[in-house]
Amino acid sequence: MRRVQGTIGVALVECINHYIGKYRVRWDIQPEAGEDADKQAVSYYETEIILRHKPNINDIKQAVLEGVNRMIDEKIISEFVWNDMPVWLSSENQFNYKAAYDLCVQNGGQTLPVLFKFGDTENPIYHQFTTQEELSDFYIKAMQFISDTLSAGWIMKDSIKWIEYEECLKTI
Repeated sequence: MRRVQGTIGVALVECINHYIGKYRVRWDIQPEAGEDADKQAVSYYETEIILRHKPNINDIKQAVLEGVNRMIDEKIISEFVWNDMPVWLSSENQFNYKAAYDLCVQNGGQTLPVLFKFGDTENPIYHQFTTQEELSDFYIKAMQFISDTLSAGWIMKDSIKWIEYEECLKTI
């Protein structure tokens, strides 16, 4: 799965090489960031995957939905920012943040201060939480980000027009 530059009107399913059974499936075709919504976009970006066999609609649904799920997971893991600090929301970190938050709330802040490493490998940022209010603000915003990202993903999945893929399959 990769995000590539494309053009409007590109086929959702394309045979790259019918001799070896290589097909391209595309989704999430969006105008380039910054394009004026009132004008025809010049550049588009799309997500695509290469299949090594002629797909049927079930193959396409599986590939596209798995791709959307990966996009959602990647966004959750790497795009949350709290107080101008990028926060890596891996499953392990989510568990650690929840444990620290729960202990803090259950014990009236007696487990504070607690130190977390934010940022990334090249630019680590260490932040010490000293108040229950600050830790609550962080945790609630992180959970809201996850919830909003999941909701946007569900909307994206629900808006896929499978009939358009079925029509493409008739032409390849």
